[in-house]
Amino acid sequence: MYHAVAADPNDATRALSVTPEAFDEQMAVIADRGLTPVGTAELAAAWRSGRPLPKRPVLITFDDGYEGVHRHALPALAEHGFPATLFVSTGWLRGPYDTGGALDTMLDWDQVRELAAAGVEIGGHSHTHPQLDQLGAERLRYELIHCKEIVADQLGAVPVSFAYPYGYSDRRVRRAVRETGYAQALAVGNDLARRAQGPYALRRVTVRRCTGSDEFARLIEGRAIARTFARDRALTKGYAVLRGARRVRGRVLGSGA
Repeated sequence: MYHAVAADPNDATRALSVTPEAFDEQMAVIADRGLTPVGTAELAAAWRSGRPLPKRPVLITFDDGYEGVHRHALPALAEHGFPATLFVSTGWLRGPYDTGGALDTMLDWDQVRELAAAGVEIGGHSHTHPQLDQLGAERLRYELIHCKEIVADQLGAVPVSFAYPYGYSDRRVRRAVRETGYAQALAVGNDLARRAQGPYALRRVTVRRCTGSDEFARLIEGRAIARTFARDRALTKGYAVLRGARRVRGRVLGSGA
């Protein structure tokens, strides 16, 4: 799971960005190790049907829609002939639907169309990038449906894959994603994706600016993932309790209004 690919990102995106040089090196490592990148829809379809996946499959994904995915990542992907998936927050992209909430320089719709034409799968990532598990039913449906409709309108193809903003979801959110028509969805979890997770809770590992070459090699080999992300998992568990308490408090306040 990537976010920004940028030489000089701003403070808001720096930790979850990688340099163009690091991204080039990481794609070369994937090629040298004999891994086979696949698209999100291809992965989910193979697991649904029971068809075998290619040898040593790996999924390359980008969240949000930062401009460097087109400027820097696309040439590296094209050099190796790698497919990838870009999950866009439609209200963050430059153009007619821009809500002004983006964290850094984002793609515009012409660039998204060029990525799609180059074989990058375009998926949904909500409209304004909220914590979906904190939203009421009406706002949740708006975020999912508006995102899907905008992508379909701009690209002429309905998105079939979704990624949860911040990786947050619960049973209610996953059901809403399914009912909106997305065929599969990705979380974070910092673990390997496995068929047993189901098509609406597939996990990914985070690549950051501090991810060195040795660590990246271990991640794509599936080694030492639990140790690498031990702190992340502890924080995630603690924050899940906090978010659950917020939801309960919200329901109580709502019922008393």
